[in-house]
Amino acid sequence: MDNDKFIELCKEKVVEYANTTMNLSSINKPVHINKSDVYVVWLNRTLQNNKALLSTTVSNGMYYEVTYNGDKNELYFDAYSHVHNRAFKLDE
Repeated sequence: MDNDKFIELCKEKVVEYANTTMNLSSINKPVHINKSDVYVVWLNRTLQNNKALLSTTVSNGMYYEVTYNGDKNELYFDAYSHVHNRAFKLDE
C-alpha cells in the first residue's frame, strides 16, 4: 500500500472512531469531525508495512496509532489518551 493511500485510510479510521465513540464531555456534545480535522504527527514505512501516529484538531488529548501489516493485509488501530505531561529541568 502506498503512503498516500495509507494516510487516507488512517484518517478515515480516526474519523470513524471519533464520530462514533467520543463525546466532548464538558458540554455533552458528540464529536463530528472529518478528514481535514485529522493530521499525521509521524509516519514510517518499512518494506510492505506502514505505521502512523495521528491526532485531531479536537482538544481532548487523544492520539491514534495505525499500523498496516502488509504480510497479512491487516490494519491495527489503537487510540490513546494523553494523561500526563511534566517538564524536567536538566543540569548543564
